[in-house]
Amino acid sequence: MEENTKEMIVIDSVDRYNEIFGLETRHPLVSIIDLAKSTTWPTRAWFRYEVYALYLKNVKCGDIKYGRQYYDYQDGTIVCFAPGQITDLEMLPNIQPNAHGILFHPDLLRGTSLGKSIKKYTFFSYEVNEALHLSEEERSIVMDCLKIIRMELEHGVDKHSKTLLVNHIELLLNYCMRFYERQFITRGKTN
Repeated sequence: MEENTKEMIVIDSVDRYNEIFGLETRHPLVSIIDLAKSTTWPTRAWFRYEVYALYLKNVKCGDIKYGRQYYDYQDGTIVCFAPGQITDLEMLPNIQPNAHGILFHPDLLRGTSLGKSIKKYTFFSYEVNEALHLSEEERSIVMDCLKIIRMELEHGVDKHSKTLLVNHIELLLNYCMRFYERQFITRGKTN
């Protein structure tokens, strides 16, 4: 497909994303993503995110261009997007996407401490275009956090759901902040 004929896909809800990738929506404001279970996906498109997204890539299935640069997005890395950000996605032909992650709508954070502090998670910043490279232990922690959130989504909604979901998302983001800071300290020493 020509560069100028790519489709602009607006991800303005969790359900819209799940619809594009053929995934089930269990909650209107948050979804755990397993792209290995996707049944459809675009091969080349611009995505404008109006939700928060965090992806842990499992295998090389395509490239993501963010701004003018490509992410250094290899197996076992995380990339994050915030509302208002645009990415250029190009999938490799005949390869099933394979990544785990989470999408959550800003409305989920309204009235919560995470809603007030979300800006401190600098890995959502538009200037950041470097993927987070995880160790096996860090990858396991991320997957455990995603598993707990998925289990909460399967539990069904009750008066504790929002608090528990937001707290577990905040825990995941705090771990990612730790991993990002470790990565830049390690790279600083190497350089």
